[in-house]
Amino acid sequence: MRFDFLIRNARLATSQGVEPADIGIADGKIAAIGHLQGESHAEAFDAKHLVVMPGLIDTQVHFREPGLEHKENLESGTRSAIAGGVTTIFEMPNTNPNTTTKEALE
Repeated sequence: MRFDFLIRNARLATSQGVEPADIGIADGKIAAIGHLQGESHAEAFDAKHLVVMPGLIDTQVHFREPGLEHKENLESGTRSAIAGGVTTIFEMPNTNPNTTTKEALE
């Protein structure tokens, strides 16, 4: 199999613990996990000494937009989340006005 991107020599965190593995990515998705050293790839990253973990979920964020952008906004909040390994957020309305309906959010 040919991968678009190969993460080599990672320490992969799974439900079974942390184990060495390579991660092959094709078409933007994980296509294979295992020992993939001989596989064809367009690009590669050596993750030696790094732990690869699933993205985290933050179930209560307050991005303060609209009305309180001086504290935080959607852009700064999502950039911070990504930098910390958070891939999914649940926005909790703490804005002025409150965004508790679809109409208010739009």
